[in-house]
Amino acid sequence: LLGIRADMTPQVARIDAHHIKTDHPSRFCYIGQVLKTRLEGFSQSRSPLQVGIELYGHAGPESDIEVLLLMIETLKSVGLKGFHIDLGHVGIFRSLASQAGLNKNQEDTLFDALQRKAVTELSDFLNELSISDEYKQQFMSLVELNGDLSVIERARKVLTGDEVEKELDNLETIAKGLLSRVPEQILYFDLAELRGYNYHTGVVFAAYLPGHGQEIAKGGRYDGIGETFGRSRAATGFS
Repeated sequence: LLGIRADMTPQVARIDAHHIKTDHPSRFCYIGQVLKTRLEGFSQSRSPLQVGIELYGHAGPESDIEVLLLMIETLKSVGLKGFHIDLGHVGIFRSLASQAGLNKNQEDTLFDALQRKAVTELSDFLNELSISDEYKQQFMSLVELNGDLSVIERARKVLTGDEVEKELDNLETIAKGLLSRVPEQILYFDLAELRGYNYHTGVVFAAYLPGHGQEIAKGGRYDGIGETFGRSRAATGFS
């Protein structure tokens, strides 16, 4: 038998549910070793040291902005410069999949192809689906919707649906709120970036250094994380 303690976030969710018990936002930070199934990151360790923060109890973009600002400040405090931040929103693809009436297997197959930017495979699979050409074109457009802040306006012209519009508004509010405080920060948008799709519920982000393929920090929104412990709360954070 091999005994392994729980991951950090479930422990924080349990503390928030059973020990803090407040309706106000709660802020947590932690540092500790985590276990990975594969070698990854700069240390190439399966048991790296992880630092993280989590904010519970606030569902608005202000808390996502706060978390992003703290991530930037943290990276700068250890002397890192020139990093850029990738921003995406898992809700956009999720809403499109729901609007198009995809089942779980179809959604998972599209998700996999989008993550790999496998354009030919994506196109072939969409042609097999009995959905409207309009939705096929929207799914294909996600591959090209990456770049600077103008991506959001481009997305408004090709993606449809009230929920998608709300999610684009949310992403734009977060980005502009962040840039109003750190205008020099380099942001890159990718609407096909679905990191942590089965875990995250809203904005997702990662920080990268030039010359390194592995992110140095990552995070996003994961509302409802405390439901297992009897107290579902909005949550956002990074590690």
